[in-house]
Amino acid sequence: MKRILVGVALGVLAACATAGGPLRESPADARLRAIYEAEWAWRTTLDPDADEESSDDETAPRSWSKVDPASQAERHAYMKDVIAKLDALDVATLSPEAQINLAIYRDQIEVRIAQIDFREYEKPLNADTTFWTSVAAYGPRAFSSEKQARAWIERLNDVPRYFAEQTANMRLGLARGFTPPRVTLDGRTASISSVYEGKTPEQSSFYEPFLSLPASIPAATRAELQTQAKAAIADKVFPAYRALLPFFRDEYLPKTTTEIAATKLPDGEAYYAAQIREYTTLKLSPDEIHQIGLSEVAKIRARMNDVTKEAGFNGDLPAFLAFLRADPRFYAKTPDELLMRAAWIAKKFDGKAKYFFGRLPRSRFGVVPVPDDIAPFYTAGRGGPGQYLVNTYNLPSRALYSLPALTLHEGAPGHAFQMPLAEEHEGMPDFRRKTYISAFGEGWALYCELLGEEMELYETPYEKFGMLSYQMWRAARLVVDTGIHAKGWTREQGQAFLRENTALAEHEITTEVDRYISWPAQSLSYYLGEMAIVEARKKAEAALGAKFDIRNFHDTVLHLGSAPLPVLKAHIDRFIADGGPDPYKQR
Repeated sequence: MKRILVGVALGVLAACATAGGPLRESPADARLRAIYEAEWAWRTTLDPDADEESSDDETAPRSWSKVDPASQAERHAYMKDVIAKLDALDVATLSPEAQINLAIYRDQIEVRIAQIDFREYEKPLNADTTFWTSVAAYGPRAFSSEKQARAWIERLNDVPRYFAEQTANMRLGLARGFTPPRVTLDGRTASISSVYEGKTPEQSSFYEPFLSLPASIPAATRAELQTQAKAAIADKVFPAYRALLPFFRDEYLPKTTTEIAATKLPDGEAYYAAQIREYTTLKLSPDEIHQIGLSEVAKIRARMNDVTKEAGFNGDLPAFLAFLRADPRFYAKTPDELLMRAAWIAKKFDGKAKYFFGRLPRSRFGVVPVPDDIAPFYTAGRGGPGQYLVNTYNLPSRALYSLPALTLHEGAPGHAFQMPLAEEHEGMPDFRRKTYISAFGEGWALYCELLGEEMELYETPYEKFGMLSYQMWRAARLVVDTGIHAKGWTREQGQAFLRENTALAEHEITTEVDRYISWPAQSLSYYLGEMAIVEARKKAEAALGAKFDIRNFHDTVLHLGSAPLPVLKAHIDRFIADGGPDPYKQR
């Protein structure tokens, strides 16, 4: 996949770094806007999930994405035409903001083209996420209107069509050996059967938002909606999951690949290279990333040794890790205890927020447990608009000393802060407000873990060590991911590297390595993204001196929405050239 964004517009961005304030829309700006607005409208027709978080009654999704090969070919042809139209633009005549739009948008389209080129849609699952668990876990938790409720009922009735297209694609992938490694899918049948076994429609997570319909909806209408929802779950959703189980268990799983390296898949070396470019937005080789990882692991290990001494522990790092894994004081005794601790940490951030951020999101988030259906295979937590999911399964693997770092990453000022802030950004195109670039989003969230030390949110050496262990975990991913996919590492080698260098519990080590195996290169985005933000901040602090305002810097980073790392670098260069201003007062 060709990454033209690195060269396109960024040079012009740097040249225009001193341009101040918004400009009147030029003809070139208008042509670019017409291209991306038309494409977004078309995209959301085929991919309703692109606008899934919308609270607008009229745009609430009423179906699942079309994923069949014909729809994929339609996407590919349309987006190739978009690239041709972008090529015809005179970049030099675009305003600075339009140049940012172009760089971000072009990268986004090229990634989507590459996904189809490698027929990624034939592998709609990995150890972390599957299409069926996403359907079950990420539906609405509440409705604000009758239209939203009816839209969800339509989506429920569309589940059989969506599942049929996904399974047909999986058969195509199976035929050419393009599947997740079998070892990473152990036990996943439970994530299918648990949706319907022993449950009535009313007990299903799909029905949850119908339990508390808004009082503004007349009682008779509420009853009608509930009846329709129960029928959709009983007649459409449950049968779709029942049909999926034997396909996955008896037809698909036994024939999945036994190889664990992405480079062993069809056109594997090119596929892994494309995955690296998609998730990191950088032109780095597996060898370069591996060496960066080894270097960063060594640096963090030195800091961990220092904190071990600060905690008064008389022993080496492996002994300290064993102590942390074994001592019961570091683990919650009940799910509620874990959830309440997470909520308390989130509120501690609220008390510090104004000193580090000028602009705060209007939307709030709740702290909720990971659904039981997916908890055994899920990560420790996950955040986004409206919620911070905390995994309460297997409490002995959920260390309390790591919870502050996890909360800053998944809650605020991480994902549940950054993503709503982007969505609330008035005037920013939808393709920036409502899409997610892993290197930026995960890099930001990991940077937030570091920021917690500056905010004085780590109250004990153990919590500081938990943060460092999480930093080590993400740095170690650079080594493990490239080791497995490009250097012939075994699954056991990857597990051993995490075991030796992090304080992760054994359950998390197993689930994490399986995630890296089945989701090539995604794990690389975290640390490389954080490094880009840290380097940008150091550059701004050095250049601006006393004029540097941490709130303006953070607001400027988040002002982008979600962007490739080269765009972020150019954006901060402009911030420096302009004297470090508040980005919201500039507009």
